[in-house]
Amino acid sequence: MTAVGNFLEEFADDIGGVCLFSPSSSMYNTFAEADAPVVVIGTENEVDADVFVELPLEFRDPTERIRFGVEGALGQDAIEEEMTLLCILGSFSDDADTVMRVRAGAFADSGVYDLFMDSRPDPSVVRDVLEVAVELGKKGQKGKPVGALFVVGDAGKVMNKSRPLSYNPFEKSHVHVGDPIVNVMLKEFSRLDGAFVISDSGKIVSAYRYLEPSAEGVDIPKGLGARHMAAGAITRDTNAIALVLSESDGLVRAFKSGELILELDPEDY
Repeated sequence: MTAVGNFLEEFADDIGGVCLFSPSSSMYNTFAEADAPVVVIGTENEVDADVFVELPLEFRDPTERIRFGVEGALGQDAIEEEMTLLCILGSFSDDADTVMRVRAGAFADSGVYDLFMDSRPDPSVVRDVLEVAVELGKKGQKGKPVGALFVVGDAGKVMNKSRPLSYNPFEKSHVHVGDPIVNVMLKEFSRLDGAFVISDSGKIVSAYRYLEPSAEGVDIPKGLGARHMAAGAITRDTNAIALVLSESDGLVRAFKSGELILELDPEDY
């Protein structure tokens, strides 16, 4: 096993930091006293780590999980771009079974961390809305592809820049995204035209809204339609973010400050 040991020793040489994804207490304690910075990444800080990056979603793709964790660690100034990182995670089970060596600065900014942590709405609200969009993207409406537009945050301004297309089923209600029953309602209403408007705290303000901001100056990739244009325009004119599920290609796209900042395939989550 000398060759294996030599390889692992070279593999871990010059490591500047360690990223542990949902580690056990024993694993964390093993690395906690290392000379290199240790960042714990997961849905919960179960080991009470000093430096923790919260995963808003269960990223099934290990590379996407690492990308978000590294972006988060960079965003918290816990690591530096020139660092070489040792990432330890479970790809096939909850136990650690995968070790990757990556350079922090090698990842292009995907926009995922920015969407959750640097937006006006609460990160948990963004997560809940994204989960609805992803679920719709996976299953559609009665097995058929469906498109949907969710505008999240700065609801007062969004309502002022839109008009109703039909009766608002959420008028005078006090329901919030994330409630399983409410999520079912959102999926059912998504088959009809118009955008959902959701407050910073997750309250469903309205459905069936026709967004009316000017699209002048909004630059979106070729091939994307009116729903994406409206998402870009409303996020340019307000402090909202917008999540769009495309009926044509099934991808979920996020807009912020008038720009497309994230594109993901629901099947990867």
